[in-house]
Amino acid sequence: LLAGESLAFALQVFVAVLVIACPCSLGLATPAAIMVGTGRGAQLGILVKSPEALEMTEDIHAVVLDKTGTITEGKPQVVGIGTVDGFSADEVLCFAAAVERGSEHPLARAIETAAKVRRIATADAVEFRATPGKGAQAKVENAIVVVGNAAMMANVGIDVTDSALLKTDGDAHETIAGHTVVYIAVADVLAGAIPLADRPRPSSKDDIAHLRRRGLQVVMLTGDSWGAAEAVAREVGIETVHAEVLPGDKSAVIQRMQRKGLRVVMVGDGVNDAPALAAADVGIAIASGAHVAAESADMVLMRSQLSDVARAMELSRAVMRTIRQNLFWAFFYNAVGIPVAAGILYLFGGPLLDPMMASLAMAFSSVSVVASFT
Repeated sequence: LLAGESLAFALQVFVAVLVIACPCSLGLATPAAIMVGTGRGAQLGILVKSPEALEMTEDIHAVVLDKTGTITEGKPQVVGIGTVDGFSADEVLCFAAAVERGSEHPLARAIETAAKVRRIATADAVEFRATPGKGAQAKVENAIVVVGNAAMMANVGIDVTDSALLKTDGDAHETIAGHTVVYIAVADVLAGAIPLADRPRPSSKDDIAHLRRRGLQVVMLTGDSWGAAEAVAREVGIETVHAEVLPGDKSAVIQRMQRKGLRVVMVGDGVNDAPALAAADVGIAIASGAHVAAESADMVLMRSQLSDVARAMELSRAVMRTIRQNLFWAFFYNAVGIPVAAGILYLFGGPLLDPMMASLAMAFSSVSVVASFT
């Protein structure tokens, strides 16, 4: 092609091609986009812990939400106390608060608060033992006291299906239906039940509607009772509910959805959500929740708002769109620049690219890649 030209000419062409072919813009396209994207996420209150999380969040099919502390405010309140003959409301609350003092669950904090409001002196509890997803038990005043859900009561052989046994203190007995219920058994005898209410966050309904408008399947996954879960689901507009799921089984629900070909985001805040957060394609933790959940997640919503889930998806799409755009232009630049540097224009009577101009063009390509993130 260039026969008869001098060695200086060949070196000029060689240097120009070498400079033009420098893959600076290709090397900048992805890491620069991720750096800017994670910085922008921090400004929005979204802590991105890995580049893979940004990539995976772009193409999500389903969003699985924990109930307590994620959809709801995570501040349950005692709405009444049901008792069985032989036990007073104060006794039931005293026994429950004594056991729950050793627990970190939000329901335990609510029962302790109710006892303080009633100025009930809490007895000392020893030999505390928790059963994840069900409840706890301890020895109080030389009696074994079991506090937990219906499954916990079934474990110790107590039938709680006959609600007629319970009398009410406070709200009407019907309040037990549709609420989270904590049962209390003393010395293998059912003593009472404490219904608790946890209101949905004011923005949850609109945030969930926004996710559904984006074509996403929204699912509630909770260890709470079916009655309480379905009541909240109806209020916020969720159709698919998995309730009374043990912590170790939450990840199995996620995996079943993945086997159907769905890419799943899990949003949770509690210790019980950690296995599901780790199993999901992208785990998103609520910052106001447990530290274990945040450690298991790929992203953390610092403002603890469900609206940031959609915002994280928009951020991911913007970052991936920018990466693809920059990779295209970087390849296009090399595809055009290298033949010019090799002398294709010179062959047809055009100019030969000077190495200095080649270096300026190479620098411009890098600047253009970086400038696209602003």
